[in-house]
Amino acid sequence: MGVDYYNILKVDRNATEDDLKKAYRKLAMKWHPDKNPTNKKEAEANFKQISEAYDVLSDPQKRAIYDQHGEEGLKDRPPPDSEPSGGFNPRNAEDIFAEFFGSSPFGFGSSGPGKSKRFSSDGGGAFNGFGGNENIFRTYSERGNMLKKPPPVETKLPCSLEELYSGSTRKMKISRTVIDANGRPCPETEILTIEVKPGWKKGTKITFPDKGNQQPNQQAADLVFVIDEKPHDLFKRDSNDLIVSQRVSLAEAIGGTSINLKTLDNRSLCIPVTDIVSPGYELVVANEGMPITKEPGHRGDLRIIFELEE
Repeated sequence: MGVDYYNILKVDRNATEDDLKKAYRKLAMKWHPDKNPTNKKEAEANFKQISEAYDVLSDPQKRAIYDQHGEEGLKDRPPPDSEPSGGFNPRNAEDIFAEFFGSSPFGFGSSGPGKSKRFSSDGGGAFNGFGGNENIFRTYSERGNMLKKPPPVETKLPCSLEELYSGSTRKMKISRTVIDANGRPCPETEILTIEVKPGWKKGTKITFPDKGNQQPNQQAADLVFVIDEKPHDLFKRDSNDLIVSQRVSLAEAIGGTSINLKTLDNRSLCIPVTDIVSPGYELVVANEGMPITKEPGHRGDLRIIFELEE
């Protein structure tokens, strides 16, 4: 069959018109050469293939011929209203893009029906207008109307101290507005998975690119979850250390005692106190604090601060 247009658009052979529009929109925005200034050759090749595939599959007559005879059948078919010697001549890539999106977000435009300032299909063949002596691609500084990226949308992700100690998996259902294949806003819901790592601190950010709301003629915003630490009944966190307050009687302060604590991962600690304890005395238990994310296997300290019972 030659070129597999369905595979190029990543749709199945039963794809509806809406499926084709969604696939074209996503891929054309990804591979437009103006969005790939450091990888123009590959972008140009992919962009023209995507456009050609959409041109064929979105046209019921062309699609029927392609489904029956493949790419060769299209090329052997005379173009409408012409001599029978031409064969299939794909439409101009950027003209399709401009018709699909309206005014171009990348700063190009057609100079008339069937004519594009950058991709010309004159001279036969599929999108033969790449290259040449003209400086057909403008630099970023010359085109100031690229699709604007709005600021990221931040939302708090409250986590218990136990979650930040042991780690956890969070499933977050989000609702957002996206622009559909016809350029209209529509609601969308999605489940995002966040792997909370042991030792993460308040303020840690997890970014999901392009998962925020989208406005017309703009890229979708990034969605950023910011770790927020819930208060704990027993422990307070100080960077990688855990702090706990402990009240003892005067007799215990002078004669010694033992402190029994339940850790954040549900272990039982029995900590002997042999020194004479004064108000504010601090006993440090090494390696019983929070995990240190950047140093796997290492933890901060547990700091027990004593108060005397009255």
